[in-house]
Amino acid sequence: MSHEAVVHVIDDDDAVLRSVSFLLRAHRLPARTYASGRDFLETTVAGMAGCILCDVRMPGIDGIELLRQLRERDLYLPFLVMTGHADVAMAVEAMKTGAMDFIEKPFADERLLVMVRKGLALSESQRSQRERLSEARQRLAVLSAREREILTAVSEGKASKAIAHDLGLSVRTVEVHRSNLMAKLRVENAASAIALLRKAEGDGVDPGLLRP
Repeated sequence: MSHEAVVHVIDDDDAVLRSVSFLLRAHRLPARTYASGRDFLETTVAGMAGCILCDVRMPGIDGIELLRQLRERDLYLPFLVMTGHADVAMAVEAMKTGAMDFIEKPFADERLLVMVRKGLALSESQRSQRERLSEARQRLAVLSAREREILTAVSEGKASKAIAHDLGLSVRTVEVHRSNLMAKLRVENAASAIALLRKAEGDGVDPGLLRP
């Protein structure tokens, strides 16, 4: 499966699958349909893009259980819930579990399109964040354990003299390590090195993306 951003529509009602997928494709929104939560789980791969539009009440794996299983697999695609009027309480539970939004059937086309576009926009934001997180972590991976230790101390506002005292090193040795780590990270000053460290630690990143 490619990592194209797709709206993954999951419902045990074939008529709903046909009508929703037709609507999405008519508005140039790529869609794939699945008759059950299990069908979708069998196709999931790391790094898949897009959002999920799922009926909350289905036989077997319902929408809430599907959401839980996706979280267990560290898959954090924006999750949108479709619900009947009698199932609003389930939709609220899905929101508490991590769903982005829900819509009641029958729904207005424009309301659904707005919700789906927001889901796709969030998915793109997450993809961009994953790339920045990965790039920062790759750059930091070239540091030795000692250099990483010193960078962490610098990020805590400690001067070289204090770092040397804490680590039992000479100030000169600490300065050499600082110079070396900045060269390895291809940054010109401590502030840039600290910013890179913060980025690698996930500052400004959705919690669901903070995986080693």
